[in-house]
Amino acid sequence: MSHPSFIAVDWGTSGFRLWVLDACGKTLAETDGPFGMSNLEPSDFGRVLEENLNELGIGQDVPAIICGMAGAAQGWCEAPYLTAPTRLDKLGAGAIRVSDASREVRILPGVKQQSPANVMRGEETQIAGLLHLVPDFRGIVCLPGTHTKWVRVADGAIIEFETCMTGEQFAFFSRASVLSHSMVNHGWSDSAFEAAIRLAADDPAALPRRLFAIRAGMLVGKQTSAQARATLSGLLIGQELMSVRQYWTDQTVTLIGASTLCELYLTALGFMGASGRVTEVSEITLSGLTAAYQHQRRCFSS
Repeated sequence: MSHPSFIAVDWGTSGFRLWVLDACGKTLAETDGPFGMSNLEPSDFGRVLEENLNELGIGQDVPAIICGMAGAAQGWCEAPYLTAPTRLDKLGAGAIRVSDASREVRILPGVKQQSPANVMRGEETQIAGLLHLVPDFRGIVCLPGTHTKWVRVADGAIIEFETCMTGEQFAFFSRASVLSHSMVNHGWSDSAFEAAIRLAADDPAALPRRLFAIRAGMLVGKQTSAQARATLSGLLIGQELMSVRQYWTDQTVTLIGASTLCELYLTALGFMGASGRVTEVSEITLSGLTAAYQHQRRCFSS
């Protein structure tokens, strides 16, 4: 194996992903696991990082750059936010060093918005990765997930953004609410998803009364678990799209996230008369971390 130059880590709420790279940016090794912020105490982060690196045989002389929830107030070491509008080439300069780490570790800042109040951690690095690959990018980026972000990007900067808790709503309704009884089995129905998207587009205010109808449809009708799950997803995603129409109207939306979820958003956008394209999330994330690492090395060595 070539000599490792640095370690890049995307540390999320539920899990993390780690890459070891050489000086040319080639990935030498990688790993991931369920070691997200929600599963750790602040004192656990250093141990988890070193245990994973020990398994890969990476020495203490290799520095690490981290984005995401490791920099949250409840994470390893809080990294202050940059304030939007902000250029994303400032991420590297805004990295903070973790004083109690056994190797050189720097955590990238998130981005905050004063009005309306909003924050992100991790997504800004993915957008920076997009800009690293496409420097003249200008437009709308959607990052579907637990807390989906809609971001307006121009001139190498995040201009403004919105957050929709659609993923968290889906998790609650499908696992903890009365609707969970209608989703005991997995499965999917494209036709039910499409019908729910159309319903949300035609009548966004119908969502509160249509949600319980998902449960009633199984009790008094012939609705299956697959149809119930797809209907819930379609209603929530459809309502989200209607709430952020100013972001996607007359735009080609760039989607960054898990491929299955991005494809659902792409389908929903199509039914709304909009268009989109899906990018490979790992490549984008690694591109952003690499660009930030290179920039912070220049900043802290000068």
